[in-house]
Amino acid sequence: MDTGSPQNAGPVGPQGTVEAAGGEPVGSQGTGEAAAGEPVWIALPPGLLRMRRLLLVVWLGLIALAAGLLPGLLAGPAWAAFALAPLALMAWGWVMTERNWRSWRYAERADDLLISRGVLWREETVVPYGRMQLVEVTSGPVERHFGLASVQLHTAAAATDATIPGLDPAEAERLRDRLTELGEARSAGL
Repeated sequence: MDTGSPQNAGPVGPQGTVEAAGGEPVGSQGTGEAAAGEPVWIALPPGLLRMRRLLLVVWLGLIALAAGLLPGLLAGPAWAAFALAPLALMAWGWVMTERNWRSWRYAERADDLLISRGVLWREETVVPYGRMQLVEVTSGPVERHFGLASVQLHTAAAATDATIPGLDPAEAERLRDRLTELGEARSAGL
């Protein structure tokens, strides 16, 4: 079984780590890698899914209201059927939002950070610790309301800049401090 692949990984445990079939976290937490050399994938917390779904319902709900109410009042009740398109889009978006949320994972390895995401087009970004120039923790007003923060990684090559969205603020700060410490240690040899 390929436990390093996010799409083949087991269920997500209470700490956000991917668990094996027996309920034990895959790999050891101290090294960040599984016994077979595979990384320990950490999933995003469910707060990000709740936030994105709420935004989906609010925005598409307002669009459905406007699309149904205005034509219904101005042209007749049959034209209120225009509200069905945004409502169908909301139902589809509800499912797709969860699929997208489940696709996000990150793993800390000895020399680099892996970030995996994507449903149709899988994308895996490898950010070497020695190439990190700046690690930021950001949290906008909506994210703060839901108790979330994002970690933004900047490197010398713009193509390897990466973001891990929707983390708990304490985990985001821990990750920032750890990545900064590892980045300073690795870049000292350059």
